[in-house]
Amino acid sequence: MSFLYEVMTEEFGKRYISEVELPTIIKNNLNKRFEIRPYQKEVFQRFILFFNNSFENKQNPPFHLLFNMVIGSGKTLIMAGLIIYLYEKGYRNFIFTASSTNIIEKTKDNFLNSYSSKFLFSDYITCDNKNIKIKEVDSFETADRDNINICFTTIHQLHIDLNCEKENSLSFEDFKQYDICLLADEAHHFNTSTRNGQGELFESWENTIIKILEQNYKNILLEFTATIDYEHKNIIEKYKPKVIYRYDLKQFRSDGYS
Repeated sequence: MSFLYEVMTEEFGKRYISEVELPTIIKNNLNKRFEIRPYQKEVFQRFILFFNNSFENKQNPPFHLLFNMVIGSGKTLIMAGLIIYLYEKGYRNFIFTASSTNIIEKTKDNFLNSYSSKFLFSDYITCDNKNIKIKEVDSFETADRDNINICFTTIHQLHIDLNCEKENSLSFEDFKQYDICLLADEAHHFNTSTRNGQGELFESWENTIIKILEQNYKNILLEFTATIDYEHKNIIEKYKPKVIYRYDLKQFRSDGYS
């Protein structure tokens, strides 16, 4: 079986993919200071095709995708655009997780601080002529149905919260009750069980994430990493149907961005 990005190229063809129109909701609601590069546009085009079309060897929901993109290629901008697109599709609740607090704080700045030079959204985010706010939440019990709710947490803290339930924190019940998109950055850190050949009963960050995904067939897991071990049998077996886009350092340099 080919990787998902190869399957989609074979199924739709490069020309058809390139002709997919970038939705207005993405173009209008990302910060105009950051021009959408051609490869970033293709990421959106591929996701839109995947999300809206059936094709041979497409995975069944809940959807789990991986974006394998080199450092500096704008993965966080892609996340921002996908959040906006999924909002239009009915999603209101998002979790951003990573392995370090440093990444969490930087991403909060990108998503929440409109005074930051790296703020990724427009000053006014709109959908169907309504203004939308991005709100940080600790859990989804008080989530705002009209706006974008994002919980920021390290994978370590998420793992603890879900496996040692306490008041006013996330629980597995949240993921059954609400349709949630989980954005996992530096996702190569979350593959301990797969890499070591351990079963799904082994307690790990990886199995916590998979358990989240499986609570509700409408949940979505979007993983992002610059690093994937294409030589490791278990990793390849897991990710062949999930790698929707691959953009490595060689291509990044060839395109003149490094």
